[in-house]
Amino acid sequence: MSETNSGPGLAGAKKSQMSEAGPRQPTESSLCRPENHVVAALIVGLRPELGWRALPTHVFRISLLFHDDREGWKTSWEGDKHEESVQKDGHDLFTLKGSLETLLNFKFSAMHFSLLTACGLLTAAIAAPAPNLKRHVVHERRTQLPTHWKKTAKLHGDSFMPLRIALAQSNLDRADEFLMEVSHPESPNFGKHWSAKKIAETFAPSAQTFNSVIDWLAEYGITSDRVKQSQSLNWIHVNMTVSEAEQLLKTKYYEYGHEVSGEAHLACDEYSVPEDIRNHIDFITPTVHFDAKIKNPKKKRDISEVEVSRMAKRQTTTAGHDVQPGTGKAIGSPGDKSLPKDGGKIPFGTILNELEHCDTSIVPDCLRALYLFPPDFPANPKNSYGIVEYTPQAYLPSDLDMFFRNFSPPLVGQRPTFDSIDGGLLQTEVESFNYNGESDLDLEYAMTLVYPQKVTLYQAGDLLEGASFNNFLDAIDGSYCTYDGGDDPTQDAVYPDPYGTGYGVYTGPENCGGFAATKVISTSYGYNEADLTPFYENRQCHEYMKLGLQGVTFLYSSGDYGVAGNGGQCIDPVTGNYTDGSYGMFNPSFPGTCPYVTSVGATQVKPGASVTQPEEAAESVIYSGGGFSNVFSLPSYQQSAVSTYFAKHKPSYGSDRYNTSQHSRGIPDVSANGVNYVIAIDGNFSYVYGTSASSPTFGSVLTLVNAARLDIGKGPIGFINPTIYQHPEMFNDITSGGNQGCGTPGFTAVSGWDPVTGLGTPNFPKMLKVWLLLP
Repeated sequence: MSETNSGPGLAGAKKSQMSEAGPRQPTESSLCRPENHVVAALIVGLRPELGWRALPTHVFRISLLFHDDREGWKTSWEGDKHEESVQKDGHDLFTLKGSLETLLNFKFSAMHFSLLTACGLLTAAIAAPAPNLKRHVVHERRTQLPTHWKKTAKLHGDSFMPLRIALAQSNLDRADEFLMEVSHPESPNFGKHWSAKKIAETFAPSAQTFNSVIDWLAEYGITSDRVKQSQSLNWIHVNMTVSEAEQLLKTKYYEYGHEVSGEAHLACDEYSVPEDIRNHIDFITPTVHFDAKIKNPKKKRDISEVEVSRMAKRQTTTAGHDVQPGTGKAIGSPGDKSLPKDGGKIPFGTILNELEHCDTSIVPDCLRALYLFPPDFPANPKNSYGIVEYTPQAYLPSDLDMFFRNFSPPLVGQRPTFDSIDGGLLQTEVESFNYNGESDLDLEYAMTLVYPQKVTLYQAGDLLEGASFNNFLDAIDGSYCTYDGGDDPTQDAVYPDPYGTGYGVYTGPENCGGFAATKVISTSYGYNEADLTPFYENRQCHEYMKLGLQGVTFLYSSGDYGVAGNGGQCIDPVTGNYTDGSYGMFNPSFPGTCPYVTSVGATQVKPGASVTQPEEAAESVIYSGGGFSNVFSLPSYQQSAVSTYFAKHKPSYGSDRYNTSQHSRGIPDVSANGVNYVIAIDGNFSYVYGTSASSPTFGSVLTLVNAARLDIGKGPIGFINPTIYQHPEMFNDITSGGNQGCGTPGFTAVSGWDPVTGLGTPNFPKMLKVWLLLP
């Protein structure tokens, strides 16, 4: 819009009169004298982004609509397009650029309000006390579009959309303090874990946070009767028009079309909130996350909550605080690059149990020999170990029995305890490595290594929707859910499944609580840290903190592509987009970079070596994922180890390769063998590779430690990171190998902690000694 300055009106003062406190407030006389005041300029002065909102929405509408000598036509406010002539029903709408004097006799819409009537309303509004003048700041921003996506149209302002506001929780600034108090080996309160009730009360958003957000919404005409709050008090949900959302968030919503699939999505490039509101919210959806799907882009329609895309089906990457759309697959889908790698079938009759062949074939006895833990360790009824799988990944009972007959005969016919989350099922429609490999691997080894301890399988998601990490967390901690069982509908699966009925489709409510968390939980799936927004990751990370306070140990595999992300993806340092992996910034994995989980890397027995010799970092088929976070700062428990690493072995790469600040979270924390595992899969024995094998193996060792503590009346080890960094003697240090990626050799395994294998592999007798002496 041009800034005509034909008099003392607002256009000429639009910028010159603005300050951080907002623009100068216009007066009655300067607005309604029928002189050379440009209507377009007057509208600019009323725009909310200039800092004050004196007029109700209907005044905006009647002051915008003119048609010479005829009735005006209703329309939504189009921001900077007010001076353009537009067509509606075959008629030219009068351009708003013109003096008040020439427009005095024009009428407004079906209401037949004259401009004098409008001026009366404007006068009344301006005569009222001026509202708070607020400075807005950008909360999240996306700087680039993903490949094949194109902005196609401005979204109709009268369409409805579900807006979710994630409220900032209380006392998060004390999270480290609380967790260290029950997890640090030198704390007098070690092992005195919190109850779920105490956690909910401690971290619930404050009344000030809730009221501040409600007041902010009310300033824009969004009354309290339209607002719903989650059971956990962590979310606010309100349905509103696109126009309302645009005014509230100082943004513009557009429809984006995919040139290949034809899908349409709702998103904005950035959004802003008042500076005094910023610290009261984590993030808002749908906004930059690029996940609100529109089924029919050709028509003006409402965007319902159930039409929102799911986590990783269309994600975002980050460059600093700006986000870029990524290309991650849904967790557990056949294209998920965090799944184990198929090493091919093994000819019948060549399975080797002998320990001298562990350099070519890893079987359970190899792991027991490497990490010195016994078979048939006594079980404790209070102990528990959980493996998380995401549909359509599923084990085959025949595969388990085939493996057990060879390596753990007492387990033949036994199955894990089955917890079906959000319709999670063991699909048998498709039998292949891409559908059965992960679950077969995890359960065959976990059940064998901790026998006779029972293992719980958390199977999350139905066949159609799938599930996210948040959906799983909902099931074991009801306080994490929103009022209707969802979390963030722009990222996570929504249940009941909105897309139909039939085999594998879950039509019940999302599981919000109701499942007990086992004492150790291993997950062999992961995202690139750059796939998600920092706000989303921080919120989920805090949930791991809360579960750690309750005594739960969380393990996540660190990835199989060295310093690169899943599938070998690296980040262009200029654009923030993913590259083909031949160059770019290193791309660490999440949730492993969350400082409240334990990240597990991979090692291998050196070719030709025995189990009595030191292992090396995995360099066969896979490379141990490792590096430094671009989101999370260096936790206190890791400071000494990381400082020593940089002091003695500082990498030569610059900031165009990785976060060189020396103040960011490093991964992995620990490692276990992840190469040449023998598994039964689809009726055959095959080799597999991956940190997908390392995590359940490490979790098995910790489960045996818990059994020993429970046997003498002590509690579970809980969040282990403070203890393992305080006692590095519990590990076999790995000092050879590297984790190449992004066109570089990556990092190198060295003495002490390193971003390839962490502290090293477990030494069970030494672990047992340390943890049995702790309270």
